[in-house]
Amino acid sequence: MQVWQVLVVEDDPQMREFFAASVARCDQLALAASAGTVAQACTWLDQHAAAADVLLIDLGLPDGSGLDVIRHAIRLNPACEPLVISMFGDEDNVLASIEAGALGYIHKDAAQDDIAQTILEMKVGASPISPMIARKLLTKYASSKPRASAAAELAPAGEKIGALDERKVMLSPREQEVLALVARGFSYAEIARVQAVSVHTVKSHIKNLYAKLCVHSKNAAVFEATRLGLLPRRI
Repeated sequence: MQVWQVLVVEDDPQMREFFAASVARCDQLALAASAGTVAQACTWLDQHAAAADVLLIDLGLPDGSGLDVIRHAIRLNPACEPLVISMFGDEDNVLASIEAGALGYIHKDAAQDDIAQTILEMKVGASPISPMIARKLLTKYASSKPRASAAAELAPAGEKIGALDERKVMLSPREQEVLALVARGFSYAEIARVQAVSVHTVKSHIKNLYAKLCVHSKNAAVFEATRLGLLPRRI
C-alpha cells in the first residue's frame, strides 16, 4: 500500500496539531514533519524535499507567504503536490496559489473535518476547491469575458487578443481529449480507463499540456485553456 508523506505548514499551533493528527490517523498518510513558519518549512525542505509527497499549507505565515514555500517545494521536488488551506478566499490569492503550483485550495471556514480524505482525493487526481471560492472565480471569469471580447474587437487586424495566444498553443487530438477529461474532474486513473492507456501515458500527456500552456497544475491548465478558447465554457 502506498503511504504518502505529508508536510504540514501552519502557524496556529492548535490548527497545526489538528491537521497533523488527521494525517497520522490515516493508514495511507504519514506525517513527514510540521512547521509554523516559512523559514522552518524551507529549512526542512532543503534537507528532506524528496520525502514530501504532499504539502499541506496555510498562506498567511508570520515571516512571509506560503506561496514562497510552495515554489520552494516544487523547485526541489516537482512531484510534491501542494494543498492550500487558508483564510484568504479572494481570487488573487487563489490564482496566485494555482500559478505557484497548488493543486487544491480549501477555505478554512469550509475545511472538512477529515482533511486526510481531501488529501487522498488529490493524490488520485482530484483538484479540491471550496465551493465558495470556485463560485468567486467563476463569477470573476464571467464578468471579465465581455471586457476581453471588447478588447479583442478593438485590437488591430491580425492581432486579436486570444486568437493570437491560441495560435501559440497547438495541442494534439489526444492532448485535447485528456484536457477535456481533466476539466471534468476525472482522475489520472479514470482518464487512463477512458482512453485505454496506462496512467504513465496519461501523466505524460498532462506533462506536455503543462509545458504548452506554461502552467504547473491541473487547475491552472483548465483556467488557461478556457481563457485561450481551447475548452468550451461548459464541459
